Amino acid sequence: METPTMTWRRLKPFLALIAGLAAWMTAISAQAQNYKFKVLHTFHGNDGALPLSILIRDEKGYLYGTTSEGGKGVCSSYGCGTAFKLDKTGKQVWLHSFNGKNGRTPAAGLLLGASGKLYGTTTFGGKIEQVCGGSRVGGCGTVFSLDSAGKETVLYEFNGTPNGWFPEALLVEDSAGNLYGTTPNGGAYDNAGTVFRVDNKGNEVVLYNFCSLSGCADGNSPYPGVILDAADNLYGVTASGGAYGAGEVFELDASGHLTVLYSFTGSSDGGDPFSVLVADAAGNLYGTTTDGGNDQCGGSGCGVVFEVSPGSDGTWTEKVLYTFCSLFNCADGESPGSGPLVRDSTGNLYGTTRSGGTYDNGVIYRLDSAGNETILHDFTGGADGGFPQAGLTSDSSGDLYGTTNVGGYPCSVEKKYGCGVVFDLTP
Repeated sequence: METPTMTWRRLKPFLALIAGLAAWMTAISAQAQNYKFKVLHTFHGNDGALPLSILIRDEKGYLYGTTSEGGKGVCSSYGCGTAFKLDKTGKQVWLHSFNGKNGRTPAAGLLLGASGKLYGTTTFGGKIEQVCGGSRVGGCGTVFSLDSAGKETVLYEFNGTPNGWFPEALLVEDSAGNLYGTTPNGGAYDNAGTVFRVDNKGNEVVLYNFCSLSGCADGNSPYPGVILDAADNLYGVTASGGAYGAGEVFELDASGHLTVLYSFTGSSDGGDPFSVLVADAAGNLYGTTTDGGNDQCGGSGCGVVFEVSPGSDGTWTEKVLYTFCSLFNCADGESPGSGPLVRDSTGNLYGTTRSGGTYDNGVIYRLDSAGNETILHDFTGGADGGFPQAGLTSDSSGDLYGTTNVGGYPCSVEKKYGCGVVFDLTP
């Protein structure tokens, strides 16, 4: 005779499946929001391909960004990457093609400086140095500026250890016009990366070399860049290192002293942070991790949205706001990318994931102040794009703008997946 305990054990897997399906259907129904998705521009290869970067928007509504490949430069068969300007309708106003010597493969977006110039980094290109791969990669990376017509000036060429190489950083500017960023490689200790400053004359100074402490307790591999507060303190993340080897959030003050604000364990609190941070008026910091949170996604976790907050005693605490792949079949998204998040006046956070969703091509999501997620768009990988790597940009009307790494037109660079798109999501 079957006991109640035996019945429960027999039904438990089935009930769990039903619960998962119900959660998945809830996520699908959440797409029925009053948001309208529109593709503004589809890349075709010669006008750029495979964007990995966030967009920026000026006061007139023009959009600026980069693509990691494509363009008219000759770097193998894929082009060297581009920077571009689009009007409100998505028409390309100008296109700058990198050629290797002036940079190659921009992975981050652009900064609109106080002078009206645009600033950015390329991961490769510039000086060809053996320490960072020699001619095989064609240079250690650059910091560049673009004028209002898209004409480029190379401000600085990285040359490997000890000053850093292969920057993938979104730059930030201080009141004096100095630019700050990070390199995930180079530096004085085990190629663990740097925080750097470049002035308006192109002079570079390394402000901090990571892995200066035993076991890289001060962090290793700062990919995405830093943000700057009113006191000229810099805040960022490292993808690894820290107390547990799963990355950290750090503060670097104006004197060059680094403080680890939080070390990720790689467990439920997240691991391997890869996103640019965003701060609120109270000094709380928000970001995402690519791993951790749960035991999904091959056991390493699917990533989290986190908040790191200062306490009155000077210590900082972390709070997980959302754990991805909490729904059946990761309908809520998985593996958020380089960010940054958008935070509105009511405390809602908006972002993207590189995969997950109904079609496993990533999603756009909203996270309210109570930690409830809503899927605003589920990418199909077709004409609407797929695999959004970067975060979003918003305007005063609440529109969200972004890029997808693939999808759209099946161009010569990536015939199977397409070369990516620029999109607008309107509430």
